[in-house]
Order: sequence, then structure tokens, then C-alpha cells
Amino acid sequence: MEQTLIGVDIGGTKILAAKVNSESILKSERRLLPIDNGDENVVIQLIKDVISELMDGSVEAIGIGIPSIVDAEKGIVYDVQNIPSWKEVHLVNILEEYFQLPVFMNNDANCYALGEAIYGLGKDCNSMVGLTLGTGLGAGIVINGELLSGASGAAGEFGIVPYLDKTIEDYCSGSFIKQRFGSSGEIAFKKAKEGDLDALATFNEFGRHLGNAIKIIISTVDPNKIVIGGSVAQSKLFFEESMWQSVNEYIFKRSKENIQIKFSTSNNMGVFGAASLCEKSSEFEKA
Repeated sequence: MEQTLIGVDIGGTKILAAKVNSESILKSERRLLPIDNGDENVVIQLIKDVISELMDGSVEAIGIGIPSIVDAEKGIVYDVQNIPSWKEVHLVNILEEYFQLPVFMNNDANCYALGEAIYGLGKDCNSMVGLTLGTGLGAGIVINGELLSGASGAAGEFGIVPYLDKTIEDYCSGSFIKQRFGSSGEIAFKKAKEGDLDALATFNEFGRHLGNAIKIIISTVDPNKIVIGGSVAQSKLFFEESMWQSVNEYIFKRSKENIQIKFSTSNNMGVFGAASLCEKSSEFEKA
């Protein structure tokens, strides 16, 4: 990453943006998403404000990750769950007009996976899946350094796969912990460290479900490596064992033995991946 770029990672509750160069963060800004964001322009303005704090004459392009289905070619984001007013937002056009710079966009989990594949724990393998465990569950598939998007940009959306009585995301995200334990994952983690039996049981069950999700990923993608990040991954101490117990029940011995499952060592892969969208775009290379 030779250019100076801005990467923006929009999550379930916050926006993290960073000005990056090579593999270094030069400056970063963080904002909480407003609880009341009924007007789509409220969040758009917040994104403009965060980027503006990082902007200077050295910035050549902007990359942005959005937690929803994204038409990367047309620069349109659809039906963002945590921003209900965003049904169809032509975000790339809006930001390019405002900043007069090239803007590139993709799903936030795809950006995370791309960041891990290029700069993180996935850079030594040909195929990997990046899993983000936060308010929801996101995933991105990277093959030979390139994102697998699919015909409509929905490749890797394992969270919406039916599972038990709901979906994988309902059992493999912070929402599951909140429902089971009755409080946030952060509080559940604190209680687990104190030896609270209910918290420990919640994380143990969470790990079993996550292991089942990983078996589905192995069956459909069979990657060299799965790298797990996101806020809930910080609690791995309390669910990693049950996760592996579940994975080890996988019927195909060779796939089970070959898969590497790692936990991310950085909280910045989302912004690095978003920024790398600029570098990997042929439009930017021609500019």
C-alpha cells in the first residue's frame, strides 16, 4: 500500500476510519452510530464528518466497508439492518461528489477478510475465510488474494443460512449472548472471568454453535485457513475449547486435520481491507 488512502469500517454500532500508508495507520477517528438514525442523511453526514477529520492533500482515494449487501460496481448499498433508513443509498456517488476523490465500497466483512488476507494472518495461504463476530456474524471469502463476491455480491453470507430454528447469525453472534445471558457480550465476558456459571455456560454453548458454523464453511469452501475477528472474539478464552470440540466432530477427517483456525491479532484489519479496495481497483490504477 504505497499510496495514502482512507479506509472506513462501518460496524453494527460504530464507524472507524483511518488514514493509512503502507501498513501503518497515520491517523484514525471513531464515532458511535446514532441510536436515532431515521433520516438516511444523518449517517451520511456522520461519515462525511469522520472522513473530513482525516482528509488532507496527500489522500488519493477512499475505501469503505458497509454491513450489508453492496453493489460494488455501481456503488450502491441496500437494506442496512442497523441503519433502517438505508434501503438504497448511492453512497459512492454521494462521497465522490463531496470529496472529489475516487471512492470504492464493499461489504464490511469482505473488507475484514481482505485485510487479513493481504496484511494479516491469511497472507501465507491461497484460500481463507474471514469471520467477524460482533453484533451479528459477517464473513468474507478470499481466493488467491481476490474477494469472491458471487453473482450478486452475496458470497460468504453464512450468517443467513438456516440453522436450528433460526439462522447461523442468531446463534453465532453477540445477539445470541445477549439473548441467552441477558446482557451484552462485554458484561458476559466480565462475569465469565469472575467464574459466573451462567456466563460460562453461555460461552460454552456459543462455542458449540460456532463450531457447527465452521463445519458448514469447511463443507462449502474448504479453505486453508479461517481467521476470526470482531468484538466477541475477544472472549475466545471461554468458547474456543467447545468450538474445537464441535469442529473435531466433522465427518471428513482430512479436511478437519488440514484446516487452520486462528483468531485475529489486530483490530484494524477492517480499515486496512477497506483501503485496499482502492489499490485493487483497475479504475484507480488507471487514474
